[in-house]
Amino acid sequence: MTRFLLCLLPLWLFAVPAHALTGDSMRGEKLHAKCLDCHGTSLYAPDKRKIVSLKALRKDVKRWGTYYAPALTDQEVEDITTWLNEKFYKF
Repeated sequence: MTRFLLCLLPLWLFAVPAHALTGDSMRGEKLHAKCLDCHGTSLYAPDKRKIVSLKALRKDVKRWGTYYAPALTDQEVEDITTWLNEKFYKF
């Protein structure tokens, strides 16, 4: 039995993506309204995208979040990143 479970362990590890987001998409959508103060959603269109990975998306959301006073929290960054990824990027 132990051997069987040890064989399943690698499968489970690969089933959970390392980059899984922990954000709340619904909250991210509401928070994203702040972003619209500076830009619309057209920059998320495939022909205008400069972001090519989930890691880059999170990094840019965090950078953009520093433009607010107070800056976005880490959880708010995750929430917005999750929503943007689900709605536009789909990494």
